[in-house]
Amino acid sequence: MTDFRDSPMHKALEPLEWLIGKWKGEGKGTCPVSGPFEYTDEIEFFHVGQPMLQFSLYSINKKTNRPHHREIGFLKIKPGTNELAWIAAHNNAISEIQEGTVEGQTIELESNDIRRKIFFDGCKMIKIKRNFKREEDTLYQVFTMETDAGPLTEHLRTTYHKV
Repeated sequence: MTDFRDSPMHKALEPLEWLIGKWKGEGKGTCPVSGPFEYTDEIEFFHVGQPMLQFSLYSINKKTNRPHHREIGFLKIKPGTNELAWIAAHNNAISEIQEGTVEGQTIELESNDIRRKIFFDGCKMIKIKRNFKREEDTLYQVFTMETDAGPLTEHLRTTYHKV
């Protein structure tokens, strides 16, 4: 299969160019059902010449050193604007679409649609917000969620460094 990562970057991606690359980090989270946890995280953003970034996110539980969470998808920008759509599939049978904006080196997203498999046994997510902010060589991600088990609260906070 051809790897198109060396394609010229689509002009529409210029507002997101600061995000491109591989980032590794550590984070802390809490869940209404399982309580607090710590993890290491790797997220990579790359392009293939289209007006979107592709991403993959992989988390490892620090306590068990086992895979924790997987997420793949796209960060699409509406050409000529700062409007974004985050389209993601998770390994826990959840898919989501978030919409938002990019301003400088800050991205703010909020859920538009969240789907899960019928036999999912976790909390039902009602609302998600995801924010990214870059300061020099550090990328921060804050993920908040509302579930049927609790109100909109911070779920994850990750600090990444570019590798």
